[in-house]
Amino acid sequence: MNHRGPRAKKSYGQHFLNDEGIARSIVDNVRSFDPSLPLLEVGPGKGVLTKYLFSEKCKFKAIDADQDMFEYLHEAYPGIDDHLILGDFLKVNMDEIFPDEEFVLFGNFPYNISSQILIRMVQNRKRIPYMVGMFQKEVAERVIAPSGSRVYGRISVMIQSYYTGKVLFDVPPGKFDPPPKVNSAVIMLERKKEQTLQCDEKFFRQVVSLGFSQRRKMLRNTLKSLVNDNEFLQQDVFTKRPEHLSVEEFIDLTNMITKHNNNES
Repeated sequence: MNHRGPRAKKSYGQHFLNDEGIARSIVDNVRSFDPSLPLLEVGPGKGVLTKYLFSEKCKFKAIDADQDMFEYLHEAYPGIDDHLILGDFLKVNMDEIFPDEEFVLFGNFPYNISSQILIRMVQNRKRIPYMVGMFQKEVAERVIAPSGSRVYGRISVMIQSYYTGKVLFDVPPGKFDPPPKVNSAVIMLERKKEQTLQCDEKFFRQVVSLGFSQRRKMLRNTLKSLVNDNEFLQQDVFTKRPEHLSVEEFIDLTNMITKHNNNES
């Protein structure tokens, strides 16, 4: 991999953390996991987290799509080049970063792609047992929300299918430059021991996505395109709204529909 590389095609907006106490706390949480695991920082910006890893000689890489930030780190921290990758986390080949190794994902994530970062994490979950990240508080709450919560949604189900999580602490706007118009929160995710679901995972994603496509409607309305049987849709589970189903209940529902459709074919 060419770590200097060509000018990145895409640059993501970011609010830079300027509180050293919070930065130190994030780094301490990142390093609290298995010390043998390397670390991957997404969106290092001006290096408020990166500098601790560099000075403490951690095994890490920092990836940023912003050429200016890449060059800033190169100038600010002589000798850091081997740790830097100019590129897009949403597109980079994970096998080229830490070949044949699991790693901890972390960062003060650019808020406009934070959900996409989480989805990419799930897609690469066999490589990523832990994640510590800064998110817009609203997104953080959605990620860890329990079923029945007003903010429980598609992203909640997709992440909680493979990870358990908790909020570590909140971060007010004044701790950033420039201050965002929203509150922030740092969350931690830990991969579940079971990395596959007991159902057709592609169909599961379709059921969840359709279920939350109109969250105020009952599942019999949002999922009718998957089941051509009105009588089957009269069962109790289809009278619920999607936010009332846990991950396990979505798995059961997926299997239920799959079995029915197989019997009908």
